Amino acid sequence: NTQKDVAPGNGLTRAAIIEMMAKNFERLPDIEKKLFLYGPMYLGGNAALAGLISNSLYRRTLNVKQAAISSSLPMAVLPFITTFALYNAAVSSPLMSADLNCPSCVMMRGALIGVVGGGVYPILLALPVNVGLAARYSTAPLPEKGGQIRFWVDVTRPILRRMRAVLVLQGFFGTYLSSRHFQTYTQLVEMTFASHREELKD
Repeated sequence: NTQKDVAPGNGLTRAAIIEMMAKNFERLPDIEKKLFLYGPMYLGGNAALAGLISNSLYRRTLNVKQAAISSSLPMAVLPFITTFALYNAAVSSPLMSADLNCPSCVMMRGALIGVVGGGVYPILLALPVNVGLAARYSTAPLPEKGGQIRFWVDVTRPILRRMRAVLVLQGFFGTYLSSRHFQTYTQLVEMTFASHREELKD
């Protein structure tokens, strides 16, 4: 196990690399640090906005006018938290732990989180919320048992079409953010091994 924890060719253990990267992170320019730390929040904020938009579209489709605040609040909070947590778990943390060293993998993860977590999830989350409100307040005719799935698909399809631009933007922003984060990671790795080589020379 000890041998596996030593990075080949440099004599540094994985734990030492992580510690040195964390120290070097503080030496990065402020804009790089802020983008790395707060970028996922912007992605989560976009997801919250997507949740509010999709919630509004479902409310119009199902003629729901009641419980505007109580339905909008979870549609903003849950997508924000989910997208932020997913990005940190799948991109930020693995990069800072030196577990993710593949640029295409990083960008693919960022794009998927942007589209799925920040776009598709808010849309799907808004469906049961508003169908439940429509059933409670009898604002729209709902299907009998057995036709619910078809009804949900019919209601969701036009909303997905109207949300395509949001999905594309989320995918683009997720890709851009993850690519910038990988650049930061690359910079940290270079700083880490450069300082290690200087220590060896001394």
